[in-house]
Amino acid sequence: MIGLLPTKLNVDGKLYSINSDYRIALLIFEAYNDTELSQLEKSKVCVECLYKELPSDFSEALKQAVWFLDGGDAPKPKQAPKKLMDWEQDESIIFPAVNKVAGFETRSVEYMHWWSFLGLFNEVGEGLFSQVINIRSKRAKGKKLEKWENEFYREHREIIDIKNKLTAEEQAEVDFINSIV
Repeated sequence: MIGLLPTKLNVDGKLYSINSDYRIALLIFEAYNDTELSQLEKSKVCVECLYKELPSDFSEALKQAVWFLDGGDAPKPKQAPKKLMDWEQDESIIFPAVNKVAGFETRSVEYMHWWSFLGLFNEVGEGLFSQVINIRSKRAKGKKLEKWENEFYREHREIIDIKNKLTAEEQAEVDFINSIV
């Protein structure tokens, strides 16, 4: 039915209730960014967080979960672009942008369907978040930045550069090297 937001997913002909709040989707994305988790562990987090009752067919449940997290049948890019945003790192600039579109503080509502949040996110217009994404995109494509963009980049490099997440082992090595320098 047009306009309905899914709260259940069909896995092998059986409907399973899901946790469709946007916070669950963001929690799943956080797990996928966790360098300490294997791909299988990330997939388990996805299925276990999204479904209220675990389907027996894990592979199909994961496939349906990805469909849901991708926003359903929305058109997808032919090839995966370079990572231009990080839900965790960019949280402080994403929510104000989404709130501007929504006209209210989205984090204060008890429940918001993931697709509703995604729709608001996709309508984000001009502002800090879009400037950051635009500069990241130009840099990823090797395009020259305008004079004002270069200045903005120099002044806000800490929010523009996507930080590489290190494993605990890698972080310990960095900390050790920094302690002896």
